[in-house]
Amino acid sequence: MSRYWSELARGLSPYVPGEQPRIPDLVKLNTNENPFEPSPRVIDALRSAATGALRLYPDPQSLRLREALADYHGVTPAQVFVGNGSDEVLAHAFAALLKQPEPLLYPDVTYSFYPVYCRLLGIDHETVPLDADMRICLSDYRARGGSIIIANPNAPTGIALSRAEIEQLVGNRSDVPVVIDEAYVDFGAETAVPLIHDHANLLVVQTMSKSRALAGLRVGYAIGDATLIEALVRVKDSFNSYPLGQLAEAGAVAALQDETYFQEKRSAIIANREKLTATLIRLGFEVLPSSANFVFARHPNHTGADLSAALRERAVLVRHFSGPRVSDFIRITVGSETEQGRLTEALADHLATSSRA
Repeated sequence: MSRYWSELARGLSPYVPGEQPRIPDLVKLNTNENPFEPSPRVIDALRSAATGALRLYPDPQSLRLREALADYHGVTPAQVFVGNGSDEVLAHAFAALLKQPEPLLYPDVTYSFYPVYCRLLGIDHETVPLDADMRICLSDYRARGGSIIIANPNAPTGIALSRAEIEQLVGNRSDVPVVIDEAYVDFGAETAVPLIHDHANLLVVQTMSKSRALAGLRVGYAIGDATLIEALVRVKDSFNSYPLGQLAEAGAVAALQDETYFQEKRSAIIANREKLTATLIRLGFEVLPSSANFVFARHPNHTGADLSAALRERAVLVRHFSGPRVSDFIRITVGSETEQGRLTEALADHLATSSRA
């Protein structure tokens, strides 16, 4: 630490992102990236947007993209907020909506950025334990605490709640803001976006990094009642009035315009997830039921740290978390058939080698 650091900087424990190493012939299944390229329309749109107009600031309202998202989701542009990836959108939501007099509630096993935002913004919070099957118990949120954030499907478990369950929660807690983080919703869960018309306390956050294969462009958005969106805009304009660049907006709009490509690649990822799950079960793993583009699995005879290290030695990266209740698991991104073949070979080799030892 430098003596020039502020007290805020000294007290932070930042989020640790997944590794992005440069290893030859690496199979990278640790950061939930899409195994397929973006739509060709996206590439064409980026080329068309790469003009001398980049000397100008982008539209601070990102109206073109907000209109496209509103049309896609059946809402109005006033109900849409866009930002530099869903992490930035979530950060604005924490500041604008989730910092309330009573403690914020979220699951004890979930996206590990949530406690980071709480520390950064000084938000009092309580974690609500998942049950023995690693599922969210919504009854635990109905009569306690303040605002709520839930990832659906949850991360890193991949387990999803139904829209009816979300609606019941939002209706029962109409006194507080409820944020549903849907980073992985397109891979098999039901979006809560239709519920915003009847629930003024609901904000739904999505990303174009996962199912749209635009992680490199950094585009996220939120949909909710216009009064909630206004609060996010107030925070944005107190921090960065131009969060989304011209190229990012052009690429995101183009991605929304190619529904056929989106559905084709989304379906392929879901099919690969089912194949991966079946393969892992044959190898002796317990695999949680996933509605995301990853699976969360553990083996009765091997720790998560051991499996992660053994795969890394074979140039296959997966994600391992060392926290309570999850240290025996590894999170594996759904990859291409070739990538999953490499993963399977590496796991089978490690399991056979260790059993002989």
